[in-house]
Formats: sequence, C-alpha cells, structure tokens
Amino acid sequence: NMMDSEAHEKRPPILTSSKQDISPHITNVGEMKHYLCGCCAAFNNVAITFPIQKVLFRQQLYGIKTRDAILQLRRDGFRNLYRGILPPLMQKTTTLALMFGLYEDLSCLLHKHVSAPEFATCGVAAVLAGTTEAIFTPLERVQTLLQDHKHHDKFTNTYQAFKALKCHGIGEYYRGLVPILFRNGLSNVLFFGLRGPIKEHLPTATTHSAHLVNDFICGGLLGAMLGFLFFPINVVKTRIQSQIGGEFQSFPKVFQKIWLERDRKLINLFRGAHLNYHRSLISWGIINATYEFLLKVI
Repeated sequence: NMMDSEAHEKRPPILTSSKQDISPHITNVGEMKHYLCGCCAAFNNVAITFPIQKVLFRQQLYGIKTRDAILQLRRDGFRNLYRGILPPLMQKTTTLALMFGLYEDLSCLLHKHVSAPEFATCGVAAVLAGTTEAIFTPLERVQTLLQDHKHHDKFTNTYQAFKALKCHGIGEYYRGLVPILFRNGLSNVLFFGLRGPIKEHLPTATTHSAHLVNDFICGGLLGAMLGFLFFPINVVKTRIQSQIGGEFQSFPKVFQKIWLERDRKLINLFRGAHLNYHRSLISWGIINATYEFLLKVI
C-alpha cells in the first residue's frame, strides 16, 4: 500500500549491523509483495470461473442464447470443459501481477518525483500498468482460438495453437492489440480510481471476515460495471482474434461488420452481457478479496 510505504520511510534507521544485513532482504520481499498477491488472486479466480467464461465466449462469438451455449458445452463433454485453461491461467496470473505490482511501484515513483495532484499520478500509473499488460496479448489471442470450436480440428493445445500462428509472423500473435490497449488503460484508471471511494461508502468493517466481504463487494461492483461498459469492445476484440491469417482489419471496420450483422441494434452488441456481468462480479470480487487478504497475511 502507498500509505504503508510512506510509514516505512519515516521509521528511524536501524543501527545494529546484523539487522542492517537482513533489512535489504526484507524490503525486496516487500517490493515483490504486490506482484505475488496479484498473481495468487488471479490463479484463485481462473480456477473458479473458467467454465462460466466459456459459456460467455460462445455467446460473444456466435450471438447465441445462454441455454444454447451451455448445450454446446455439454455436447463437447466434460473432458473439453477445462480445455484451453492454460493460456488464461498464464495470462491472468502474469497480467494481474503486473497490474497490481506496477501500479503500486509506478504511483509511488511518480508521487516521489512528479509534483502533480495524486489523482493525476495514479491515473498515469494505471494507464502505464495497463499498457505493459498488453505485452501478453499473444496469450489472450491463443485463448480465443482454443475456445472457438471452428478451430478444434486444427489444434488441440496451447503449444499447437502458438505453432499454427508462427508461419504468419510476429504480427499475427498481436491481432486485436488496439482494443486491448484501449480496454486495459481505461479500465485500470477506473478500477484503481474508484476502488478506495467505493470501499469508504460501505459499512465500516471491524472483523477480518467483514473486511473480506467489503473487499469482495467493492471489487465485484467495479468489475461488473467495467465488464458491462467494455463489453462491446471485447465483442470486437474476440471477432478480430478468431481470425488466422489474411488481412488485418481495423477496429472500426470489424465493429461496423458486427453492427450490421446484429441488425444495427445496440442491445444486440450486449448479447451475453448479463452473464458477463455476473462473471465479472464473481471474478473481481474473488480477485480483490484474495489480493487484499494476501496483502495482510504475507
């Protein structure tokens, strides 16, 4: 926490040499703490919510009803239910470690060296953290291909999917980068900016479990709101990323194509958004509660 690190700086220096030897080790652990907590929070979340994500994905891609998407998964069988979990597990653990860790590091760094209002430095830190996360676009790209049953016969695992893209060049791995950059930057600003104020408006927590519930509600509400807000962007991103080879179509072009396909109705762009709302509520509730819990424990 930023306030923790300020309190840490104000402590008097330790004079004994034996303690001085171990103090750098302690600060290193402290520096990595936010990264570690973000990583563990992501792991916990993916393991629990992966099947819901799969139903949602089918709806985004084919514009079908929830019941039909569930029936599709039942036909695929249980063996295929956790198929494709490796990329989101790798992607989420890495990106959330970066999201929380870099945000903390960069906001502290900017706070120290830039004389600007706190909301500005924190906003810039959030955008930079989100932009850095986009390095791992290939993992999101492969996840999209593995979940689309159009490609089931082409490859059966993460390694094969990566290999299938190799012949098309490095750019192929980064299809859908523009919507990802836009989504990451903006959602990070809103998430970190509103997390504190929302928690302040919740009933004051006095016990550990009450803190856990508050963190779950706070993360869940934010996640659900942001998930709903950025849903159409993710629909376009999914369509862009389900293509292998061929020309790189721009975001507006793909958006226009989907808009026409879905009868030029805004409500049709949000098909599956109710499920995404519930999934994001659970996901970000788990992420925020796990992250805050681990911060206190580690």
